[in-house]
Amino acid sequence: MDVIRKIGHNELVEITTPVLITWHDAKSRFCGDFRALNNYTKADRYPIPRIPHSLDKLSKAKYITKMDCMKVFHQNGVKLNSMKLLRIICHMGIYDYARMSFGIKNAPAHFQRMMDTMFQEEILEGWMLLYIYDIIIYSETWEDHMKYIDRVLCKCTPINLKISLKKCNFGQQELLALGHKASGLIMAIDQNKVAEVLLKAVPKNIKQRQSFLGFASYNRNHISNFSHITSSLYKLCYKDLVF
Repeated sequence: MDVIRKIGHNELVEITTPVLITWHDAKSRFCGDFRALNNYTKADRYPIPRIPHSLDKLSKAKYITKMDCMKVFHQNGVKLNSMKLLRIICHMGIYDYARMSFGIKNAPAHFQRMMDTMFQEEILEGWMLLYIYDIIIYSETWEDHMKYIDRVLCKCTPINLKISLKKCNFGQQELLALGHKASGLIMAIDQNKVAEVLLKAVPKNIKQRQSFLGFASYNRNHISNFSHITSSLYKLCYKDLVF
């Protein structure tokens, strides 16, 4: 999979963006700083599934499988006339993205639409959930579960949709999915996420407060009187108020 291609010295260069190095699971990952491009990009409003609604569907599941698409957005190609907009520059030269990069405004919506289209029948049958690059299969019997897994993998093969085996969990009765501990019996917050919040410093500016409230709101179904507890914090997100 050729993610980038080098630009020749004779090619006209109109747009470039610097490279950012990010860290994920102790590994470095580079991507372009596409904030300027995103500001001029018309938003794709294709809906991303609501996580609480998705988790409700697992309430009767006895077996759950989670698959993770490998390299996610890199599995989508980029049209030739758009590649010049995804041009990055670094000490080794200038490169075009031939595959969709991380950090592009509409990449999640585009990938969700692609997955929904490809697995429309499975979703309607009521044994599959899709959340961007996460594939979740659930069933009440082991026999059905094996059949569903085989069916999904057989559909991935001809279109060359790659799955990251090391990030898959097959036939579990309880697993971490969509930021929660999920099973047919319980639905709880991932304790690793709770630990992350407890280790965070007290928010000192509007951006940090909004980040904290975003995490809290994501888990509001597990927090009694959430609106009352957070009302004062939301007021502190106004620019004129002193924290």
